[in-house]
Amino acid sequence: MTTQPSPALIHLTLPDGSVREVPAGTTGEQLAASIGAGLAKAAVAMKVNGQQRDLYLPLSHGDAVSILTAKDAEGLDILRHTLTAQVLALAVKELYPAAKLAIGPTIEHGFYYDVDLPHAITPDDLPAIENRMREILKRENSVTREMHSRADAISLFEKRGETYKAELIRGAAEDDTTEAGKISLYRQGSGEDAFIDLCRGPHVPHFSKLTLAFILTRVSGAYWRGDSKNQMLTRIYGLAFATDKELKAHLSMLEEAEKRDHRKLGRELDLFHIQEEAVGQVFWHDKGWRIYRNLENYIRRQLVKHGYIEVKTPILVDRVLWEKSGHWEKFHENMFISESEEKHLAIKPMNCPCHVQIFNVGLKSYRDLPLRMAEFGACHRNEPSGALHGLMRVRGFVQDDAHIFCTEDQITSETIAFCDLLKEVYRDLGFTEIRVKFSDRPEKRAGTDATWDKSEGALKAAVEAAGLEYSLNPGEGAFYGPKLEFVLRDAIGRDWQCGTLQVDFVLPERLDANYIGEDGAKHRPVMLHRAILGSFERFIGILIEQYAGKFPLWLAPVHAVICSITNEFDSYANEVATALRAAGLQTETDLRSEKINYKVREHSLQKVPFILAVGGRDAEARTVAIRRLGSDKQEVLGLSEAVQIMALEARAPA
Repeated sequence: MTTQPSPALIHLTLPDGSVREVPAGTTGEQLAASIGAGLAKAAVAMKVNGQQRDLYLPLSHGDAVSILTAKDAEGLDILRHTLTAQVLALAVKELYPAAKLAIGPTIEHGFYYDVDLPHAITPDDLPAIENRMREILKRENSVTREMHSRADAISLFEKRGETYKAELIRGAAEDDTTEAGKISLYRQGSGEDAFIDLCRGPHVPHFSKLTLAFILTRVSGAYWRGDSKNQMLTRIYGLAFATDKELKAHLSMLEEAEKRDHRKLGRELDLFHIQEEAVGQVFWHDKGWRIYRNLENYIRRQLVKHGYIEVKTPILVDRVLWEKSGHWEKFHENMFISESEEKHLAIKPMNCPCHVQIFNVGLKSYRDLPLRMAEFGACHRNEPSGALHGLMRVRGFVQDDAHIFCTEDQITSETIAFCDLLKEVYRDLGFTEIRVKFSDRPEKRAGTDATWDKSEGALKAAVEAAGLEYSLNPGEGAFYGPKLEFVLRDAIGRDWQCGTLQVDFVLPERLDANYIGEDGAKHRPVMLHRAILGSFERFIGILIEQYAGKFPLWLAPVHAVICSITNEFDSYANEVATALRAAGLQTETDLRSEKINYKVREHSLQKVPFILAVGGRDAEARTVAIRRLGSDKQEVLGLSEAVQIMALEARAPA
């Protein structure tokens, strides 16, 4: 029997499961103070029954409460949001009174604010804005929330000339409002001069809590609401961290990332280029295409070893199939559409419906399952031009895609086998830190809740059986099923989401896939969608930055360059090159009439793993002088021994 508190007291549940009895009307601030002075000082907001709330709000009997600080990801995000929405925005308005504010969200590691300014600003203007922000923080203003009717809120912003805020309120759905249709605003100060911004909150109650280390980093253009038909706004970006040490570490990482930028290295190493005549698509040069083929051949060997068949499906497919699969409804805005003989055709954005067509040819038995069907599938998606970014986001790409058709009883064993394969591939490619996210049902989805209950339960059981820890990523599943997302950490600490595994009961139903079970009746297969690299283009971009262009020897586009010390020994240099090529090594010769030190330096900048110099003594003794990338030392070896050692080192993983 649960004991009820007296009318003057309420019970609150804390994150450790303990119950705390406090006076009715206790606020988040008061609760934090009752727990400890340190927590009261660090508190920025609270989470009540799973919802973020301002600290000043009173709590109710039975609430589950956690106090958020800068040590929590959500607390840090709230601090960043207050910094952009209340401090950066106010600084801009004070420096540029005619400015009109648009939106100011947080992003990973920081924030931005879109502003309509009377004149353009440049990076040279950022220090002045940043200094004004620091000055504003010293005022130690309070930030308070107000609730207005929709009409009053629109009127308030229109009187202030904040037309973008008024437009946002007019278009706000009920989900964007709070407390019975009221609009949430936050205020600093009082009277006509008060700074007021539209925001759902929460915010820190007082600037004394805004102790973030921050810096404004850059400016760019951004169309209002992302539509090129609308006004171009100025976007001001900033970074913010809980401590100065974390900010400096991130800035150092960004500096290193700039050196490793795959677009820069792609030009310098002559790997690829992208041009306006083929937006979002890659022109692979000889050396870049060698890397691509080395990677593709490696993945193909892994597929054969792990029991996959390889297929090839059409690029241009009738709209009818996309409608049956559900992709037309969910995805058609991202498809490239063509018309021919009164038919609507789409360039495929993914391979899965086509793989079901191959499965459906002929009668399949339970003895044929699991059927692991792989394709290096060429896909195209109509990504916005502003979102394109080198190899990392393109319109035309190739997936290392596969679909496993299996029974429900085989989901766990196939998931374990896939996870083992994925870890092996990542290890061979130099990635040892892997995190797993479990993404469950999105708001817009196909299939019944019962189907989703079954698919989510099956995937959770499978990933747990595989022995992998995972974090929840709510609402980010595919429209047809839940998925695992595999996130790699690179050499400078950045995370990249690459591999995926999805459990799908929906597409086999929609596309009428069947197999004959042991009972002689028809059954639906389960479809596991899986990829390891994701897209070759993006993964090669990641590899370029992971290795700063110094690829593992088996992936390198050029293994060795043979440099003749003088042209007198060109014939021996060609002989050495022929021997290395016969052993499977990508080899070039440099027979130019340049000094050997010049040649070595130039090929070192091109990150060639082996530079071999040959002169008179080498030709006579049939030796080579080998210099490895990154070393000043030379090693003189007999030609046959050098070929054997280099070929062994350049051998790709089995």
